[in-house]
Amino acid sequence: MAKKKISGKYVRRTSYEAFIPNPLPPEIVWTGQLIRSLSDADRLIGQLSGQEKQLPNPHLLIRPFIKREAVLSSRIEGTQATLGELLANDAGAVVNRSPDDLREVGNYVAAMDYGIKRLNNFPLSLRLVREVHEKLMEGARGNHATPGQFRKTQNWIGPAGCTLQNATYIPPSPDLLMDCLGTWEQFLHVQNIPPLVQAGLLHYQFEAIHPFLDGNGRVGRLLIILFLVERKVLTTPLLYISAFFEATRNEYYSRLLAVSQESQWNPWLEYFLNGITRMSEDVLSRAERINSLLGIWREQIAGQKPKVLFDAIDLLAENPFWTVKKLSERLKVAFTTAQRAINVLVEEGILSQVDNAQRDRIFCATAIMKILDEPPKIKP
Repeated sequence: MAKKKISGKYVRRTSYEAFIPNPLPPEIVWTGQLIRSLSDADRLIGQLSGQEKQLPNPHLLIRPFIKREAVLSSRIEGTQATLGELLANDAGAVVNRSPDDLREVGNYVAAMDYGIKRLNNFPLSLRLVREVHEKLMEGARGNHATPGQFRKTQNWIGPAGCTLQNATYIPPSPDLLMDCLGTWEQFLHVQNIPPLVQAGLLHYQFEAIHPFLDGNGRVGRLLIILFLVERKVLTTPLLYISAFFEATRNEYYSRLLAVSQESQWNPWLEYFLNGITRMSEDVLSRAERINSLLGIWREQIAGQKPKVLFDAIDLLAENPFWTVKKLSERLKVAFTTAQRAINVLVEEGILSQVDNAQRDRIFCATAIMKILDEPPKIKP
């Protein structure tokens, strides 16, 4: 009977066997399907990157899209906070959600922001990976996260309550961890592989190594975006690949595991590239519709003189939720000026109050929130 091909080796420890992935890259079989998948992903992410430069307000639109990525990446790990709750919380609303959930999602946004800024003067590297992890796990629930530190003990993956003896997957043992990470970092700097394929290979390998006690999935998905920004495939982090992984969660995990157990690289890469394609289309659609709405609203108030009205409409791209106080602070105008602007936008049907409060009322551009909140279109 032929021995099953795997993408690494098992190393025996006292009571278990840990998986050690082979150094990257594997031997890639460039089938017609894989070439088509790469071509489609390249074309669509190229359109997305080109569109970013033409958007009138990309610096504002980035914010809800980063937060969408944060919510969906965290949801894969079991966090229940929604995008609406996160945006409303940012606006100052009292949200009926666990503070731990909101903190974890907020930490993802902070980690992404930190990583993007750090890339201006520091390369993507193991050091930056640890720094991003530290931001992600700051104040995390439990006391086992060890923010910013690679693990010194064995971890494993499997159903809740499982042990090393019945785990689905056991990553490299601590004594071999840094060797695995060293070869991962070397491949990070390789320049002769298509960046989208390289991103898919790096993501699998990072998850296979599982270098932290907690937060591996979120850091691994965050690194996809940081890598594509560093390689200038994306100019800004508008892409939210976690939406694809979350919507196809079972396939995401099974594809990763099939690489380890059966060296199924092509199916994984085709799946990954399809995710890039679908989510690039998704971002383009949402960004175009949001900008179209903003344009309609600007025309709607064209006869109004106060510039603050137009500034307030622009900020709806950043967050559809606002209070008078937050708008006043953000635009650096008097409270009464912000109040008048919101009153006009309510009269025009652009904003509506979404709580029952008499003070510190929360207003929302529900038409934008509906665009941000709709489920992604996954199938071609």
